[in-house]
Amino acid sequence: MHDTTPQIEMRVERFVRERVAPAVERRHVALDVTAWEVPDEPVPFAEAVAQDFTAFKPGMAWSRPWGTTWFHVTGEIPEGWGGADVALELVVDLGFSARQPGFQAEGLIYRPDGTIVKGLEPLNNAVPVGPGPVDLYIEAASNPDVGGHYFYLPTPLGDKATAGAEPIYTLRRVDLVERDLTVYGLLQDCWTLVGLMEQLEASLPRRAEILRALERMCDVVDPDRVAETAAAGREALAGVLASPAYASAHQVIAVGHAHIDSAWLWPTRETIRKCARTFSNVLALMDEYPDFVFACSSAQQYAWMKEHYPELFERIRRRVADGRFVPVGGMWVESDTNMPGGEALARQFVHGKGFFLREFGYEPGDVWLPDSFGYTAALPQIARAAGARAFLTQKISWNESNRMPHHTFWWEGIDGSRIFTHFPPADTYNSDLSGADLARAQRQYAEKGVSNVSLTPFGFGDGGGGPTREMMEAAARTRSLEGSPRVEVGTPERFFELARTTHPAPATWSGEMYLELHRGTYTSQANTKQGNRRSEHLLREAELWSATAAWRGLADYPYETLDDAWRTVLLQQFHDILPGSSIAWVHQEAERNYAAVAAALAPVIDEAQRALAGPGSAPVVFNAAPVAAAGAPALGAVAGPPPAGVAPVAAGTGWVLDNGVVRAVFDAAGLLVSFAETASGRELVAAGEAAALLQVFRDTPNQWDAWDIDAHYRHTVTELREADAVEATGDALVVRRSFHRSTFTQTFRLVEASPELEIETRVDWHEREKLLKLAFPLAVHADRASSEVQFGHVQRPTHANTSWDMARFETAAHRWVHVGEPGFGVAVANDSTYGHDITRRWAADGSTVTLVRESLLRAPRFPDPHADQGEHVLRTALRPAPTVLEALDTGYRLNLPVRAVTGGGPVAPLVTVSSPAVVVEAVKLAEDRSGDLVVRLYEARGGRARARVEVSEPVERAWTTDLLERDPADLADAAVQASAWAAGEPIEIAFRPFEIVTLRLRRA
Repeated sequence: MHDTTPQIEMRVERFVRERVAPAVERRHVALDVTAWEVPDEPVPFAEAVAQDFTAFKPGMAWSRPWGTTWFHVTGEIPEGWGGADVALELVVDLGFSARQPGFQAEGLIYRPDGTIVKGLEPLNNAVPVGPGPVDLYIEAASNPDVGGHYFYLPTPLGDKATAGAEPIYTLRRVDLVERDLTVYGLLQDCWTLVGLMEQLEASLPRRAEILRALERMCDVVDPDRVAETAAAGREALAGVLASPAYASAHQVIAVGHAHIDSAWLWPTRETIRKCARTFSNVLALMDEYPDFVFACSSAQQYAWMKEHYPELFERIRRRVADGRFVPVGGMWVESDTNMPGGEALARQFVHGKGFFLREFGYEPGDVWLPDSFGYTAALPQIARAAGARAFLTQKISWNESNRMPHHTFWWEGIDGSRIFTHFPPADTYNSDLSGADLARAQRQYAEKGVSNVSLTPFGFGDGGGGPTREMMEAAARTRSLEGSPRVEVGTPERFFELARTTHPAPATWSGEMYLELHRGTYTSQANTKQGNRRSEHLLREAELWSATAAWRGLADYPYETLDDAWRTVLLQQFHDILPGSSIAWVHQEAERNYAAVAAALAPVIDEAQRALAGPGSAPVVFNAAPVAAAGAPALGAVAGPPPAGVAPVAAGTGWVLDNGVVRAVFDAAGLLVSFAETASGRELVAAGEAAALLQVFRDTPNQWDAWDIDAHYRHTVTELREADAVEATGDALVVRRSFHRSTFTQTFRLVEASPELEIETRVDWHEREKLLKLAFPLAVHADRASSEVQFGHVQRPTHANTSWDMARFETAAHRWVHVGEPGFGVAVANDSTYGHDITRRWAADGSTVTLVRESLLRAPRFPDPHADQGEHVLRTALRPAPTVLEALDTGYRLNLPVRAVTGGGPVAPLVTVSSPAVVVEAVKLAEDRSGDLVVRLYEARGGRARARVEVSEPVERAWTTDLLERDPADLADAAVQASAWAAGEPIEIAFRPFEIVTLRLRRA
């Protein structure tokens, strides 16, 4: 037989595109349209429909960037329209582009009574109508396509103030349409079969069989009478569609999904509307397809629906009860996991699961984070302590250098906790269930031979939209189709049950899941990151002192204020806000939110401290850190002023700061050339080097400006070794430097009896595409570095032996990093920096220099062309630290500076712990408002420990619990081992390495 495959494929493609697809619309008629443009921010339905609407028609432009126009659509259904073989629909084209849905104009359709029908999206723009006249309102959002085709060009569109005022969309169409159901079915048959055929090997008989069936379809369907002959075309394809899947075919559990970024290239106000559009689309699809289920994470998005769209929320509630609208993840938002503090990650689950349990009586059993930028090694334990049994992610498929070796596996955290994890082999969380996506899932699945099932999330996402009827039609056709994986529309729980059953002994991945991309997210938008760090520690202080005062009967506990503040902070930890990868509007709003959190918590802290200090005029120094500071005990207060600083002394051409514990020497240019421990004489700064050295690098990533730091940044560096001025000011040495348009002021301080050199770096930053680092070349031979993560630390190599090591050239740390040798080490702590790089090099004498650098600031041009511009104040501490516990001490002290109020005298801690390796991370009252005390502790050294926990007030009963603070009888999950103590019994707890323990206590 002659091979005419290319010719047939071309014929099929053109026939479907030019003949079949246009014939889906049997006939159409234009409807009447009037419009009202909202002057500024969006308004509710009732306010909008009360306005004066004016005549409007297709071809007219509407709304500036970020604007809103309301359209009123009316008309009669012509006589004779409708019938069993057609569907009557309103079809609207707001001016949609060929770009992806969710990144351009969208709409939400209302009935005249204010109830929502569904959303309007570029690829989901039809709305069922009839019987009776058409009378609908469309809230149309003119959201600009901020990313465009490149996702790296600077744009003014991300800031409402600079986005422009001219209309950016033109209404193209508002029609009543008869959709021919038979032709539509033929179109979906063709889409599925062509997609499958393109994935099959050319030598397979199945591929030729499908091709010939499609050729027969082209023969039997009359291009001039498609509607009348479409049934014959479907009959020509029925045989190949009926051929069942191979017995060994891969099984895909297809989960309806719409990954909606809670902010990104749009502000949160638009996310709220995106959720309403998407969720109403989903609910409409459930009415049309009884087997359709939809999984949705982020309690915040449900809470927005409850607040802004209560009728829609009640419809969601009913579908949750049916098991078809499935809350997943259990977190307040799909958070970043690298930078939120330990307690904040815990509260993601406390507030997320708390909402789902209160509103739906439902507790998700999984963690759902498809798009976060890497995953902390602390997460398995946190998730398990929150009752989660499974974890799903997708983003690791974006790795630049190394491919994850597993798709279904155990993920082990720093404490040894494991969680059953899946990484969908389709490599997308926005699948359309195309032949390409399904074939990729089958082809790439790593566990072939031991398991044969994977999960594929389907639906338009990032900007929302969700699944469409075309995707459901594809799922129906691939339920059992030869050559294709078997597709079953189901829930995540269905997948995880099946995966556990079919893969009883998965491999284990231990430690963090580091994303070999988007390393710049540890540094971009420094103000947002600083706001997060400050807010987390303000919340710690507010809870600690309020709980202490409440348990001593001195004040009421401010539940509402604290809850509101936590939910604001948790929202800002979304994986495109805290990482600094959103438009200017988002980060401006974040800074306002953090300022509001600080304003709300400041009086809470002050009032609780004054109640505890009592009347009097003595200075009382409060220490919220879990370690002693400024003479005050951990979690307590002491009477008297804090220690004073040591004045700099001129020495030769330079300066010296010396308090008898450590000695810092600066040269004439204000460079730190020596920092030595007095008792041992051990030098921390490598010979011939300068520490606390500011370095500016060229920072031009290949793509994804705000997201990425590429390895080639290291090729071009300017070191700021010259000083504009060096002067002693009181107890500080102040050094001023400049670079291009930016100025830098470094202030060095040393406090009496302290081993910590405090370094304040004040920057007025006006660079573009530059990276600012603070470098510490240390006289330490360290083949690994310890970096603080949530509830512990991770150790990473300082070398690049393997491709995995090499790819980890920029990493995240929280309050401190530690590098050391047996018996000696150095800690570098920070108050708001996350990005670090820690490497080794060799001095002229052959000795090892361990280089620790903090990444202070960047200046990416996209998506916010003004990112990081302006003034910043960043604080660092350098100290000798034999072990990680000294590093931990400094990190807490730097981030929780003591506060002084006037009062009557010292305040004893409410909670004390006997072991220095056991840290109190949170002291609060219980979420259920019972008045019980909740104390969160963890083992910080990475070894086993025993600790006695003492409470200054009488305790009736104490018990260990999970993050949700449940009664021991309700702790079915073996991840939390419950213990209990009666009144008078000593509370002694044995800790595993890095173990988190949540202790609940009832007052006598």
